[in-house]
Order: sequence, then C-alpha cells, then structure tokens
Amino acid sequence: MTAGYVLQQLINGMVLGSLYALIAVGFSMIYGIVRLINFAHGDVMMVGAFSAFAILTVFGLPLWTALLAVLIIGALIAMLIDMAAFRPQRDAPQVNGFITSLGVSILMQNLGILLLSGQPRPFNLPDWMRTNIDVFGARLTVLELTIVILTAVILGGLSLFVQRSRLGMAMRATAENPLAASLMGIRINRAIATAFGVGGALAGVAGIMWAGRAGQIDPLMGFLPGLKAFVAAVIGGVGSLTGAVLGGFILGFAEVLFVGMLPPIYGSYRDAFVFGLLIVILLFLPNGIMGRVSEERA
Repeated sequence: MTAGYVLQQLINGMVLGSLYALIAVGFSMIYGIVRLINFAHGDVMMVGAFSAFAILTVFGLPLWTALLAVLIIGALIAMLIDMAAFRPQRDAPQVNGFITSLGVSILMQNLGILLLSGQPRPFNLPDWMRTNIDVFGARLTVLELTIVILTAVILGGLSLFVQRSRLGMAMRATAENPLAASLMGIRINRAIATAFGVGGALAGVAGIMWAGRAGQIDPLMGFLPGLKAFVAAVIGGVGSLTGAVLGGFILGFAEVLFVGMLPPIYGSYRDAFVFGLLIVILLFLPNGIMGRVSEERA
C-alpha cells in the first residue's frame, strides 16, 4: 500500500463526504425546525438528477443552467411536499410525520417508475468535467474538484444565510421555540417552508453531482444516498448543521477507507459497515457527536 494509494482514498473520501454533507444538512435543517425525519429528502435529489438530465440531454442547455434549474426545482418540490403532506399534520404526533414521509418517498419512487420507467439511463456531463488532475500522484477529476469546491461554497453561504438573514434568524427562533416565535410575530409556516426550500435546493444540487459521478440515473437512485445522509446527520447530531457536515465527512471517509483499505471481498459489506458505525457511535454518544439532549415538544 503506497502513499499515493492512501492519498487517493482520502480524496475519494473527501468527495463522497461532500455529497453526504450536502444532503445531510437538508435532513438536519428540517428536523431541527419541525422535528421531522423526512425520508422523501433523497427522492427530491432524484428529481433534481432527472431535471438536470432533461435540461442537458433533451433541451441541450449548458451545465450552469442545469445547476440553477435544479436549485429552483428542488426547492419548489420540497416546499410542495411540505404544503401538501406535512403542513396539515403539523400538530399531529411525530410518528404521523415519520409515516407520511415514508409514504411520500414511496409515492415519488413509484411515480418515477410509472412516468420514466425503472430502466437506468446514462447521465453524461460535458467531457471536460472528466479531465484528470494530478495531485501528488493521486487522481482527481474536474467534476470531483467541482463537487468539493461547490459544496464548500454552498455550505458557507448557507451558514451566512442562517446566521445573518432575517429568514435565517426566523428559522432559528422557530427551531428553538415555535410558540414563542409565533408570539413574537414570526410567521412559522413561512420559516418552515424556507427550511424545506433550502433543504430541497441542496438535495437538487446533490442529485446532479451524484448522477454525474455515478454516470447513470434511475427513479430509485435517491433512496440509499438519502438513507446514508440521514445516518450522517444522526452521527453528527441531528438538528445541528455543523454536526451534519461533520457526520457527512466522517461517513464519507469511513466508507471509502473501509472499501479501499480492506481486501476486495469485504467491499460488498460497505452498507452493513455504515449502519454498524451508526450503532456504535450512538452507543457511546446517544445524541450524536454535536447533538444536544432534546426535549419533546408538547
């Protein structure tokens, strides 16, 4: 095992961790404000990937238009899901939201199969995105470098939005105490819709990046990445945006190193390793690495 091989695995872990972090932040943001585990989040990512496919392949538009479009489409789809499925149950027990999110996820997957067929389709980004960059003997494509840089820029912008903007402060106030926030004049539904919209936009961008790296798309492509991003959010401390980013990178590095450092025969057990890692961390840190003890809302 050479130093170049180890560096290559670390680069792969950085790229995969960036994708997990991008999706996990959306999970964590929604949970933090409405205490909802939204399993349909990964399917918004799938919608983003198919939207990008249509823009790039069917309409032949440039890549930047696809990125802009999936931001908007992801946000609109997520807000529509909130308005149609979750808002009417805002005061219902949490388990209702959990079951509803599973139902929405399955509904979106089956609609995708019905409308688009379950057959995987090739997803091709412009050839220059496949250009290799040499990093001390390791290989990094322009696409992978773009994933890391774009994720850093988006997460940095999101941090500023949450900390400095009026909508961001409204979201934080709603997450802390929705009743007190409403008494102070904050429009709760608007703050929640914003959280869904931002999370959906991030999932849309993650969809085009994930599809570009995998080279194909299908209606079920969002389920497993969404589930792993949920694991990343729990590892970091669900409800904490910083924890979600940290959990995403921990999971990305751990998964890549598990596959890359052990004999190939163990590679097929990577998903078992991911969920085993979740169990081990929760045994010692029940609230995740950066989570705090939460109180159930009345």
